[in-house]
Amino acid sequence: MTEPALRPSIARTFWVNAIFAPRTSLGFMRLDFVLGTIFIIPFTQMVFFAFVASLSGMASAVAFVVVGNAVATVTYSSVFSVCQTTDNEKEAGTMEHLLVSPANRFALYFGRGVVPILTSLATVTVALVYAVEVFHVPFSSGAYVDLGVSIVLTALAMVGFGLLLGGVALYLRTSIILGNIFLFLGLLLSGANFPLSNLPLPLQYIGDLLPLTWGIAAVRAALSGAPLSTLLTLWSYVAICAVASFGLAMALWKTFEHRALSTGSIARF
Repeated sequence: MTEPALRPSIARTFWVNAIFAPRTSLGFMRLDFVLGTIFIIPFTQMVFFAFVASLSGMASAVAFVVVGNAVATVTYSSVFSVCQTTDNEKEAGTMEHLLVSPANRFALYFGRGVVPILTSLATVTVALVYAVEVFHVPFSSGAYVDLGVSIVLTALAMVGFGLLLGGVALYLRTSIILGNIFLFLGLLLSGANFPLSNLPLPLQYIGDLLPLTWGIAAVRAALSGAPLSTLLTLWSYVAICAVASFGLAMALWKTFEHRALSTGSIARF
């Protein structure tokens, strides 16, 4: 009788994936890519939508648009980098070996989200510095802690959302199209560029399901010096979105693992 395979500890699985993922499945996150994501993409996106707002006769809405897009830039590092790990594993031919390993799935996938979380935190922080220093967005002097909590929760929730999309992409040929769809849905339905109340009611309900919606609302509230009761409510919604995203991601990964293995889509790229 053969001995059962040794199961690596959850902590070891987590840290090994956190350290090696940037060199393997997150290999496209080169230094130039990371620096561009943190310093260039937020500025260009904010400038573009600020010009759109001002040229359309809504100069008073520039601050609203700038803050919304500052937070929305979290999508590039939290959703795309995490979601595309599925494609990279398929391309490298390692997906089959990954799924038959005895490693804890939560530690494995969440470990791969450590670098995207850190990149997301840096991206939103730099973008908000641009918002205050370049676009002169009002900033409450006592909002540092509240703003920090809002940014951290948003980054965690968005990485969880990226894992959720990655679980769906496991059964698809590629995750790039899926990532792009939700990138633009986020810009339209999260309240980044106009109040969510301007949308038809069914679209408002869809927007309320996106973690980015509540993350943007929390950051705006923190910048304006909103009372703690308001912030706690918004933080609760962001936290619920984060927990739901991670939970659904793990459930989807398990479901689509079985489905992909039975149909052979796991090896298709």
